[in-house]
Amino acid sequence: MGEIEKGKINPRQFSVLTLLFSLGSSILIVPSALTSIAKQDGWLAAIAGVAGGMLLLLLYHALGSRYPGQSLIQYSETILGRWLGKLAAVLFLGYFFLLSALVLRNVGDFITTIVMPETPIQVVHTLFLLAIVIGVGLGLEVIARSSEIFLPCIVLLIVVLIVFLIPQIQFDRIEPVFETGAKGIIHGSLSVLSIPYLELVVFLMIFPYVNRPNKIRPAFMKGAVLGGLVIVVVTMFCVFVLGWDFTARHTFPSYTLAKKIQVGEFLQRIEVLVAVIWFLTIFYKLAICFYASMLGMAQLFRMRTYRPLIVPSGIILCVLSIVVYPNIVYFRVFAAEIWPFYALTMGFALPGLLLTVSVLKSAFK
Repeated sequence: MGEIEKGKINPRQFSVLTLLFSLGSSILIVPSALTSIAKQDGWLAAIAGVAGGMLLLLLYHALGSRYPGQSLIQYSETILGRWLGKLAAVLFLGYFFLLSALVLRNVGDFITTIVMPETPIQVVHTLFLLAIVIGVGLGLEVIARSSEIFLPCIVLLIVVLIVFLIPQIQFDRIEPVFETGAKGIIHGSLSVLSIPYLELVVFLMIFPYVNRPNKIRPAFMKGAVLGGLVIVVVTMFCVFVLGWDFTARHTFPSYTLAKKIQVGEFLQRIEVLVAVIWFLTIFYKLAICFYASMLGMAQLFRMRTYRPLIVPSGIILCVLSIVVYPNIVYFRVFAAEIWPFYALTMGFALPGLLLTVSVLKSAFK
């Protein structure tokens, strides 16, 4: 069954991929979603969301480790039987593919609203997708190895960003703490749960290709905790430096945050750092989502390789990313009100159901 992907990755590469995936769209989008609900307590909501995310990872690991050597698509059929299993597999594949389209659209929106407003969004999508198609065509091992090369660069840029922002902090902006109460914080934490933690279910497609299965859990946790830590810190800085109301109004507050960096007269306008961090992390997020959709489709249809699917799916993805939502204003409503519930269904309810049925089956046997 597992002949489609011949590559293997080690736990460290798995951890790096988890970290980059967690930062993907979140580092730019999440601070805005958090503060629009939890106001200046956005950073507390981020901490609550990361804590909830750890429980989700335990669920994913409990499910994935019951079927070593099989991906989510394969053991859905083992657990639920042929027809129900295929239905669950199709739902998961739809989720991964839609997620790919949304992530690609995030790239297009960011470039056409902030970096290059004159460029048609279709051109941006096509160029970015070209790199993804090449990466996915080369396979999981190449994606994982290249992520290790870029990791030091990403870490360095994040450290530079944080260090240079320290002089800009205004502590009074975080008061009064706990103003929105537990309800606001829990509601806000949903946005961190839905982007990225509920999306990490996609890693159940990669579990079978980690060469030391017993090391998956610590590697998974490490990557997700570090990613969550960066999101908490970035959200905190957004509140400290920009104020929660500005952060909530702006679609990409962490990019604006970097514009505030000024060291003397010589170090200014280094917001390109955030853009670089974001492009690298979102590349890996999109590559993993697209790879999982292709691999899953090949497994569902019992194909020998997923490579013939890449180009036609890439073209469909390009079109879907344009029609998935009409404009960036609609996206904000979508990300705050619709996506969390869809993500909860696909990232929590369905894996939870699979695990429950699997446990009951083995108990009755």
